Amino acid sequence: MELQHVNVKLPVIDLAEFELESLIPIFHRWIQDKVFEERLLDIADYRHVHNGPGVVLIGHEGDYAVDNTDGRLGVRYNRKAALEGSNCDRLKQAARAALKACQTLEGETSLGGRLRFNGQDVEVFINDRLLAPNREETRERARPDFQRFSEELFRGADYSSVYGNDPRRLFSVSLRASRAFTLADLLTNLQF
Repeated sequence: MELQHVNVKLPVIDLAEFELESLIPIFHRWIQDKVFEERLLDIADYRHVHNGPGVVLIGHEGDYAVDNTDGRLGVRYNRKAALEGSNCDRLKQAARAALKACQTLEGETSLGGRLRFNGQDVEVFINDRLLAPNREETRERARPDFQRFSEELFRGADYSSVYGNDPRRLFSVSLRASRAFTLADLLTNLQF
């Protein structure tokens, strides 16, 4: 099975009175300054949608969002363009993109350190129900790739993985390391 359209979400911690509106000028600046290697195009504001996608930075190859799906605020990277390589390569690319976005947001002085990430929890989704329907067969076929990815991401730490099982939802796995990592450590772990 070839996994494409990988999404990775890292949850926010210690959220104190954070307004998603403050992201809009930041995302506009990211487009103008070409902050990421991917071509960034526009911003979509979905703040009005309860437990929805929040504020989305639309890109050509992928989108970045501060997303509140299911009432869990976090940074979500959505790879849209097909990517060469192995499934593990594609999982690592999406995780690196999400981690870099988290690092960049943590460093935004205008946010005053209000947006932080725990470095322990990671959610992975495959945004393609045709390639990866959310059923047991998909979980069994993808499990070795997710295991290899998780072992690299959480190098040196035990972790748990919980697969979603609602066939109406995207195929997903929630990963939780036994300890917290810094974003920089997680990025380093994925470079090998």
